[in-house]
Amino acid sequence: MIPTTEALRELGRILAAGGVENPTREARLILAHALGVDLAALWALDEVDPEPAFALARRRAAREPLAYITGAKGFWSLDLAVSPATLIPRPDTETLIEAALRHRPDRRTIRTILDLGTGTGALLLAALAEYPDAFGLGIDRVPEACALARANAARTGLASRAAFCCGDWADALAARFDLILANPPYIPSADIPGLMAEVAAHEPASALDGGADGFDAYRRIVADLPRLLAPGGLAILEAGIGQAAPLAALAAAHGLDATAEPDLAGIPRAVIMAAREKYS
Repeated sequence: MIPTTEALRELGRILAAGGVENPTREARLILAHALGVDLAALWALDEVDPEPAFALARRRAAREPLAYITGAKGFWSLDLAVSPATLIPRPDTETLIEAALRHRPDRRTIRTILDLGTGTGALLLAALAEYPDAFGLGIDRVPEACALARANAARTGLASRAAFCCGDWADALAARFDLILANPPYIPSADIPGLMAEVAAHEPASALDGGADGFDAYRRIVADLPRLLAPGGLAILEAGIGQAAPLAALAAAHGLDATAEPDLAGIPRAVIMAAREKYS
């Protein structure tokens, strides 16, 4: 046992040596996780056994994402389990939920939701939390991701309104949906080695790699939207930096109206698509 302050200092040194951006903050999070306490309770401890936390800190110093170490990540109003089988939910992706609420503020208008490439289930479960009359379907090609999303539905109390299936995008679907969400892989293949180490070395390539131009998944998804959208339905896709305009053009080529809305950094992030209105 050593004093808590000494443990935190040593954890901070381990993390800083590995190039972790905010070693002091992450030292607290790692120590609290290793001890099974929250941050408030951590400060009440005079002494701790630091060895479990040191082992976790060495993993973090090797640039393993903190969320994979702790096994959880917050998204929207939810606390979600994460694993190396899925992309870690990002705050940028919450922009899609914000866009849905702006464009469909009446919670009664959304009864069916589809999440393509569901991963942890983050988008689907956040949307279900906001649209209480809706039932949602999440699709992912990775069986481990489907299992994790299903567990997150139970974890968040939404299991009775969500189903998850393994599939290749929307190929097996014949239904129509009021709201379609997707955060597909959109990083051009050649750019992946240059991503930050936490992403390039640890997050699943299947959730990142969008092909040579980053648009492989977009082309598959957008081509299916006209048959998947219910009358008055809305699709909202996440776009990478510089991708919103060409993604909107792709939507237009498939008979959809599209607009883009920015994330908190001002980057066009949520591309909102709907069938064009027909006038007689």
